[in-house]
Formats: sequence, C-alpha cells, structure tokens
Amino acid sequence: MRIPLSELSGQAFDVAVIGAGVNGSAAAQHLAAAGYSVLLVDRGDFSSGASSRSSRLLHCGLRYLAPGRSMWDFVRHPGQIVTALGMAKQGMEARSQFARETPERIEGNTFFFPIHPELPYRPWQLDLAFAMLRALEPRGTPLDYGRVDVDEARAMPLLGWLRDFDRIKGIVRFREYRFEWPERVVMDTVLDAQRMGAVVRNHTPAVGLARNADDSWTVTLGDGLVESSEAVVQAKTILNMAGTWIDKVNRLAKPEAGRRITGTKGIHVMVRLPPECRSFGIFTLNRVNEPIFIAPWRGLHYIGPTETLYEGDFEDLYATEEEIAWQLDEANHLLPGANFKRSDVLFTWAGVRPLTYDPAQPKGARARLMHDLTDDGMPNMWALTAGPIMTHRSAGEEACAEIAKHVAPSGPPQKISYAAKLFPDNQNSPPLMADDASVKLADLTYSAEHEQPANLVDLLFQRTGVGWTATMGRGEARKAAETVAEVLGWDAARIDSEVAAYHAHLKKWHGVGGKAGG
Repeated sequence: MRIPLSELSGQAFDVAVIGAGVNGSAAAQHLAAAGYSVLLVDRGDFSSGASSRSSRLLHCGLRYLAPGRSMWDFVRHPGQIVTALGMAKQGMEARSQFARETPERIEGNTFFFPIHPELPYRPWQLDLAFAMLRALEPRGTPLDYGRVDVDEARAMPLLGWLRDFDRIKGIVRFREYRFEWPERVVMDTVLDAQRMGAVVRNHTPAVGLARNADDSWTVTLGDGLVESSEAVVQAKTILNMAGTWIDKVNRLAKPEAGRRITGTKGIHVMVRLPPECRSFGIFTLNRVNEPIFIAPWRGLHYIGPTETLYEGDFEDLYATEEEIAWQLDEANHLLPGANFKRSDVLFTWAGVRPLTYDPAQPKGARARLMHDLTDDGMPNMWALTAGPIMTHRSAGEEACAEIAKHVAPSGPPQKISYAAKLFPDNQNSPPLMADDASVKLADLTYSAEHEQPANLVDLLFQRTGVGWTATMGRGEARKAAETVAEVLGWDAARIDSEVAAYHAHLKKWHGVGGKAGG
C-alpha cells in the first residue's frame, strides 16, 4: 500500500527522481537495479501527465528521417543526419526490445504510407529510409516493408477511401507497433523499481528544493491528497524528470533557472471504423507538412496528432472543438471515402510534448537531452527533455550512467526485469464490462490492494485500462467503485463522490457526456 508521507521524513536517498512518467519511472528502475537507493515521486498519479496523453506509438523511427521539406535538407545540414540516425536507431532498438521482452504490452499492425504528388518525398526515398532503418537494427524485429500496387489498393480496407488514386505516386507498407496503453507500461516499471527497493509514492509533489553545503539536496514533499502535510528528505542527487513541469521544478531550487522546455500540443480523436479495417493504419503528412496517422486501437481507430505551440496552462489540456474540426478535416482530405463527422468521435484526448527549448526552433528540438544543471547553480541535479515514450528504457539507462559518473551506489546491483506485471489468473471472476472480458472484478481488487490507486481515475485509467475503451468505462464506474470500496475504505458517500468525479473527468478531459472542458 501507499507509504504514509510521515514515514518518509528524515530518510536519505542516493537519488530523488521527481516525475513518475515513462522516463522517470525508467530512470528509477535502472538506478535501483544498479544499487542506488531511490525515491520516486510524482505530483499526480504515476503516468498521469504527458505519458498518458501521448500518441502511444512504438514507432520505427521513420519520423526522424523526415527532416523537413525534403530529404535534401540533410545534405544542406549534415549535422542533422547524425542526430536523426541516432534517434532512429534508439527507436528501432526499443521496438525490438519490447517485441522480445514485453510482448503483452504492445500490438503490431500493418500501416500504409500513401505518397501523393504534393508530398516532399517519392517512393525511392521511402525505400532508402526503410533500408537505413533495417541497417540500424539488422537483427531486430522485422519491418515487413514493401510496396502496394496502387490499383489493388482501391479494393483494400482503409486504402479504398484514399483521394486522387490516379495521382498517387506509390503506397508503401510496413509494420508498426503501439503500446497497449502507456500507463500500464509505467506501472510495470514502477512496480519493478519498488521490487528492487525504490520508495515510490504518487500524488506527492516536490514543493521545495534546497541545496546543502556539501551540494546534496533537501527535498520537501507535499501530499496531493492531504492538505498541510509535508515531509523532508535528503538526496545526494536529483533527477528532474517532470516533463512539462521541468522548468517549474528547477525554479523550486533556483528561481532564476533558465528555460529548458518548449511545449507542443497534440490532440487525438477516437472513431469506430468497419471491422475489416481493424488491423490496418495509415501514416503520412497532412496539408501543413506534419505527420498524420489513423492508428488501430482495440477495435477502434484514433486520428492524430496536431502539433501546435502551447504556452497555456498544463492543467487545462483538452481537445477544443476547433482542434477536433481541424483534425477531422485533415482526415477527410486524406480519406474522403471515410466521411468522418463530429458525431463519429467517441472521445478525444490532448497532451503536451516536453520538447527541448531552442530559440532557433520555435516548436522545440526533438533530440533527447540530459541537462547537467551545475552551471545553473544546481550541482548534482539533472533534467531530461524531449524523451519520447518509445525510448524510455534507454533514457533510464542514460540517466543511470550520468549519475554513476558522480555518485557511487550505496547498495549491490540487482537484476532488472522488463516483464509485464500481469494480474493473477482469475478465470472465475466476473468481468467488469459485459462486452469486454479483459478486465475482471478480481483485477480491480488486486490493483487496489497492491498498486496504490488513490481514486477511481487512477484505477480505471492507469491500472486497468478500462478508461481506454469505447465508452471509457462511464457506465461501469459505480460497479468498479463498489468492487474496491472495502479495500480502499470507501463508504457510500465516497463511492458517490468517486463516481461523480470520474464522470466529470471524462467530460472535461475527453468530451464524454458533453463537450470537453465544459
């Protein structure tokens, strides 16, 4: 169960990791495996920030080999190709590792890339890009790359809805993966870090950072669930893995700390396509030369993402009606035969990418960077920016290697485990949802007992994935709350408030039961 905040007061750690999203949890896992004493905290639930609002793709790295208006941009800026190849290699390696070691948490599907004449690429350039990807990971998970005959494509699911068949220069096919739901990947990682001795606590914001005389740190923690509750701990080093809140955390230690983050907002809309489309997706560029995909998801498809500079409140992130309309318009331009309408949208979500601040790149730099904050007056403190979800394990390794240059672990190394943390087999337990037997009532109870959910949103989104179904579990919320009430000590009034809060969450952040933000 969740450790009381009072029990943390006075404890000392080798490393305090602030931010338990996909990169923070991976850092905690690798540090614990290396023998460090680790504290992992998050201001919200585990993976309740950008990690839970991502595009969910464990993609092959093709995006990194598309630098701008043309592949020839690499010729004009040769330094970019080194960065691009490095990031593509990380993506390919992550793809292979997940397929090999954690297959339960991913799903592979066939994606198509239609090449219309107005795009900056030609079929031979896609051939070259995929040849480069294969060379970066020659023994990795196959890409299943090939060409599709344009005339045959007219009769294929999804492709038959494409526009301007007579003008298409080519269609390529490849295998792409997506995470089943990223929050569960983070939960698996958190649990493995905890198994190796890391102290993990959600809903625990860092509210104060003070540098000590020996350049270690005093960290003051709050309790997001109990007002006026605090604990003070010591840490030799700090890893700021707070994503979009990185600058805010840095300024707890140094109010004048420089900017590290540029946020770009991405929205996604979920729709239901005919069953024959279930295993197929499309990836290409939209009319502003930015990626657009229509990706399979549990019998549904989601369309995304947008990419707009975001300087608003990170606490107020949802897809606006204008953004939804724009995204559907782009999807209809690509697939006029689909005729997407606003009424087809089951739900939406939005997030902000914590990209690296670079004055020369208005929408931020995508290269993952580990920032040593010594020159900012914060020795023994680091921050990670632009860490995509797909390469979080290598980000954890990188963070651990950086810490190891400065601080020795206080304990012996342990063996890391990337295995999915599955619920016990409970075939006799009734399912929560009548039309989906993947989540059983026993799973809810087990999670409530062992995985620190503080509320119904934690339980149904981050732990069990019920929130990421066609109805987002709106009709099952009360049944779920009643199932875990005894374990979590909820009385009838608390059950009512949890159900109401869950419905309000679906409406505000996902537009279920009304317009988002309303």
